[in-house]
Amino acid sequence: MIIRKARKTDAAAMINFLHQIAGESDYLTFGSADELHLTVEKEEKLFEDYFNRDNGLNLIAEYDGQIAGNLNFSGGTKKRTAHTGEFGISVRKDFWGLGIGKALIARLIEWSKESGVIRKINLRVRSDNARAIHLYKSFGFKEEGVITRDFLIDDVFYDSIQMGLFIN
Repeated sequence: MIIRKARKTDAAAMINFLHQIAGESDYLTFGSADELHLTVEKEEKLFEDYFNRDNGLNLIAEYDGQIAGNLNFSGGTKKRTAHTGEFGISVRKDFWGLGIGKALIARLIEWSKESGVIRKINLRVRSDNARAIHLYKSFGFKEEGVITRDFLIDDVFYDSIQMGLFIN
């Protein structure tokens, strides 16, 4: 497995990855990649924007030449919030249980410590996603609050937990 920064040349493969994972889990913030209105050009621009920011990161986990996982982190755009940001992570279902999510988060934390900018990492996770919550806690993330009725899936509301990790 290789963990690396996303490149513009990954755009088409990332769109395919997002289409695949959209139907594999109800824990994502989207249920269909069509909701994201993706184009290769938009993805290329997004990857370029992450690359040019000192408080943004877009990682790809590559396994046997395929995108197996993705993590993106965006820091605040204002001086007072540039030190903190939120990440999202996803792993293709056929790669679950191989430590890909763990490797992506470990790389995010390492990058954050090296950045000289990031002082806190935030995330939000559905409150019934026990595997993810366990993973985040294993890195030291703490529960900071509950957002009620945060997700609406098939007419059922789900709460999410806001979690955070101090970097320094």
